[in-house]
Amino acid sequence: MTTPTTEKRRAVGSLTALLSAHAISQTGNVITAFAIPFYVLGLGGTGVEVGIAAFFSTVPVVVGGALGGVVVDRVGPRRAAIVADLISGATVLSIPILALTVGLPFWALLVLVFAGGLLDTPGQTARRVMLPRLTERAGIRLERSVGLLDGSERLARMIGATVAGLLVALMGPIAALFVNAATFAVSALLTWLFVAPAPAAAQTDVQASDEPSGYRRDLAVGLRFVIHDPLMRLIVGLVLITNLMDAARGSTLLPLYANDRLGGAAALGLLVAVMGGCALLGNIAFGFVAHRVGRRVTLVVCFTIAGGPASAAFALSAPLPVLVAVTALAGLAAGALNPILGTVELERVPEHMRGRVFGLVNAGAWAGVPFGALLGGIAADTIGLNWAFGIIAVVYTAATLTPLLGGPWRQMEKQPVASAILEQ
Repeated sequence: MTTPTTEKRRAVGSLTALLSAHAISQTGNVITAFAIPFYVLGLGGTGVEVGIAAFFSTVPVVVGGALGGVVVDRVGPRRAAIVADLISGATVLSIPILALTVGLPFWALLVLVFAGGLLDTPGQTARRVMLPRLTERAGIRLERSVGLLDGSERLARMIGATVAGLLVALMGPIAALFVNAATFAVSALLTWLFVAPAPAAAQTDVQASDEPSGYRRDLAVGLRFVIHDPLMRLIVGLVLITNLMDAARGSTLLPLYANDRLGGAAALGLLVAVMGGCALLGNIAFGFVAHRVGRRVTLVVCFTIAGGPASAAFALSAPLPVLVAVTALAGLAAGALNPILGTVELERVPEHMRGRVFGLVNAGAWAGVPFGALLGGIAADTIGLNWAFGIIAVVYTAATLTPLLGGPWRQMEKQPVASAILEQ
């Protein structure tokens, strides 16, 4: 006979396994983000070519997010997460194998980078969809579990940046890609062995809500929900702009800056690790006070600190200790962002639609990322690194102050019960 204590212990174990799988999978993505730019530079590539490679690594995030959410709803999030990890791992593994055997021209690298990232977003979406039920069964506040999921990503960036920086500096980008492929396999294995399937009642709810209707109609229902929700539209718009700036900075400008002025991958690994570690600390600290503070003002303050000062420091060619300090401050502030936005989205979206809605929200928020990475490379080769970072600092700050204008942003403080009216 299963007691409530035993059931809760199992739920906590499943939640822990889910967070661990997410962290390991994200660690692999960080390693890829390091390895690919330095692989291109090692072949004699220019800043534009680094930007093109970053473009092809981020476009599939948008495509996979938009089209993969319906699949998550239909096949179930647990199965979707496992399959996504396995396919992504196999694709990434082919990059170093081909490079070491028959050779890997630039165009083929772009194809494989695109294919390797195509299922990343559906896999992330699937793990996020599983979070609320595991949280409820484990007896944990939703804000805290969302913070833990975000914290696992922060931890992944910290560990992945350190490992990738050392691997690239000591052994080259090819070795880093082998490690990346292994992380996907471990993530899939953890999910398969230790994350419990959704209870029968939960699956019945999904099936009852999702009448046989066809892929396109299900996708349209999710899109209609996002378009008709004014707060969701604003969130997507704001994060689209900031993600575009972050992509230009993180995917292209920072690798170029580190390679040109800081001595290479090791310095970049230090900065990304500091950002990830401080964001993790900020995330943990925020988890204890999230239910006591106003979401909108907190979002504005933390968002502005997370983007503007660090970019300005790079624009002014500050020395490495200063760059580390402002990056640490940005990380602490960034730790509060995803827990706030993630909780608001989970509160507003009906459970049976979360896969497709979250996929579409992620696709919209990431729509500017490929262009940000590409524009970052173009800006570096035309106006220079300092001016590029300066423009980012100004645009980022202006965008992140917009929630103070009010309007639908005030709905962040509420916890509305999501309705299925758009299904009709």
